[in-house]
Amino acid sequence: MNQQHEHVHPPEGACALVHGESVSRDQVDEVLAAIPVREGWGRGDAPLQGRGELRDQPPPAGSRNTTLSAERQRRRWATQIVVADVLARRECEERGLKPPEPPVRALPAVPEADVAGLGSIVAVVLAYSAAARTLLGHLEGRQAIPEAAVWEYYERNRDRFLTVAALRTGVDPFGDAADADFLPYEQVKAGIEGELRQAAGRRAFFSWLDLARADVVYAHGHEHPGDPSHPDHEHRH
Repeated sequence: MNQQHEHVHPPEGACALVHGESVSRDQVDEVLAAIPVREGWGRGDAPLQGRGELRDQPPPAGSRNTTLSAERQRRRWATQIVVADVLARRECEERGLKPPEPPVRALPAVPEADVAGLGSIVAVVLAYSAAARTLLGHLEGRQAIPEAAVWEYYERNRDRFLTVAALRTGVDPFGDAADADFLPYEQVKAGIEGELRQAAGRRAFFSWLDLARADVVYAHGHEHPGDPSHPDHEHRH
């Protein structure tokens, strides 16, 4: 905890203070109720894994795998979802972005591909929070991708741009492939640029979130799940 927060504590019934704004614990309970969990989460095979934020989301209350430590960690994990939504709402307002809709009340399962690429917390934040999605889209739109970077990607990832005919015949993209075995650069340029812009936007979002939540003050039992100051912390890479 930062020195400036040594004597600052969230009031009763709050899970955190975000720039002095009290965030209700009821919102954490809503997230826990909205996010589906599968039997076995917390044993190392959880689908919400990535970026070292909380690789093993604990199982739900009442599961045969539930432990007190796991339940505490699940609440801390859900607190991060709520805090990120509050931070994203503030950021959208400061940037003059359209006021986003309230968070969803029922959340479908988050695709494992999203978790792998974004991490468990960010993947669920984006599924839960319209504000976070709005901010991410804004940040993506601000990313300038040089043409040189697009061309370099095309040259380095030739295997991704083989024609259907070349794939069927098993052409080696890094061997004796001919120019005709590849999709023309102009045909795939826009797609590559979009992928690079998305990746850059995600990096910008990660950086923003890391900085934005640095000054958040958490109530006891709602700390970041990877915070080493509490005994249940889980922050593997």
